[in-house]
Amino acid sequence: MIRICSTEDVPKGTAISADVDGTPIALVHGEDGEFYAAYDECSHASVALSEGEVDGCTLECWLHGSRFDLRTGEPTGLPATEPVPVYPVEVRDGDIYLSLTPSNGVTR
Repeated sequence: MIRICSTEDVPKGTAISADVDGTPIALVHGEDGEFYAAYDECSHASVALSEGEVDGCTLECWLHGSRFDLRTGEPTGLPATEPVPVYPVEVRDGDIYLSLTPSNGVTR
């Protein structure tokens, strides 16, 4: 697991962008209080998902409005049809760690 940042760096209901060993990551503090990590690029258009809006356990691509379930990486609506990689996240002592092995088996 790789330390990304402090939990205080990601307020509830927001997403930040992080470069983890050359992999762009959207780190999200979901409205459910959990932390999630997804590949920071929409599977429909080359747009950073971290710039989108958090809604519950989904992250919306600001360009065309596709939403991705942060637990599975699956799109919940068009125009995206392909999932994005999602990564295991662990919180320890106020810090956020993640593994770069996708938990949903999707690779980029």
